[in-house]
Amino acid sequence: MIDVVVFDIGNVLVEWQPERYYDGRIGAERRSRMFAEVDLHGMNDRVDRGEAFRAEVHALAEAHPEWREEILEWHDNWAELAAPLIPHSVALLRALRSKGVPVWALSNFGVETFAMAETLYPVLGEFDRRFISGHLKMAKPDMGIFEEVEREGGVPPERLFLTDDREDNIAVARTRGWQTHRFDGPEGLAERLVAEGLLTEDEARAP
Repeated sequence: MIDVVVFDIGNVLVEWQPERYYDGRIGAERRSRMFAEVDLHGMNDRVDRGEAFRAEVHALAEAHPEWREEILEWHDNWAELAAPLIPHSVALLRALRSKGVPVWALSNFGVETFAMAETLYPVLGEFDRRFISGHLKMAKPDMGIFEEVEREGGVPPERLFLTDDREDNIAVARTRGWQTHRFDGPEGLAERLVAEGLLTEDEARAP
């Protein structure tokens, strides 16, 4: 039995593909070299764990002057990195809530970046509860953030259902006893929600 559906946000509700953004800006070859030389994802992980967004980006830019302009775009053009919304996923979230199924967010996001995302995508205000890594000072796949959801949410782990695009996050949720779905597109999630009896085929259909 599933009591709560827990959504990741990046690549589940909103596309998050920084490499794609930089491919468009500087070409795939230069982007590949930059990502090999500069730990952009490591910087982003620190932001997701509560460090200041602007300070982290600027510190990395100063440490790599040859890529300074491109690194600063991670901050200045962040709205273009976190885009677009995935409409079918949004429809599934709303269909679940319309059926009275509680829907929570469990997502790695910085404090400032999540505030920006809320402005860009008002649907992020529709969750019944939100567990955002920057506010909690810990991030998936840390065991502690899953424990925090269980403790604060008050729902037995076996009745929590997580959809997330990353296998490492799914693996930890499974060790806690959560039910899980590895997200690789809204169609697959729709099929799973129908199979679990949470939505009908009509309710799960793409808008």
